[in-house]
Amino acid sequence: MADRPPLPPFTRESAVQKVRAAEDAWNTRDPHKVALAYSENSRWRNRGTFVTGRAEIVAFLTAKWRRELDYALRKDLWAFDGNRIAVRFQYECHDTGGQWWRSYGNELWEFDEHGLMTRREASINDVPIEEKQRRILGPRPEAERGVSFPLQ
Repeated sequence: MADRPPLPPFTRESAVQKVRAAEDAWNTRDPHKVALAYSENSRWRNRGTFVTGRAEIVAFLTAKWRRELDYALRKDLWAFDGNRIAVRFQYECHDTGGQWWRSYGNELWEFDEHGLMTRREASINDVPIEEKQRRILGPRPEAERGVSFPLQ
């Protein structure tokens, strides 16, 4: 099994690296690429959906990005300890009817010794927005790296 650095136990710097890597991967909207950050038997709770294993993660993300068009995400480190990281995030997308959404959430992550995520719990709330209210316009520009994303 190949390691996926940075590895736990996390420092502030390595936790931020892990969060940035996750944000970058999710912004590709490539379910197969994203799934490689998770262990083979990773367990998720995403809202009210429960997923186990990479194959289910790929299926979940494939369906998600078919519904959530032009998805763009920002993640910020909230806290870390040992092999756990807490993240707050926001993303924007629109549905097939053209309605734009901003989704706010928190994630709890747990990693194995290889740096693969074994557990992800996500609580998410959606707010309808108008297209002119969008703030997240694609992947994070280099100039915004290390800058916390505002709540509103």
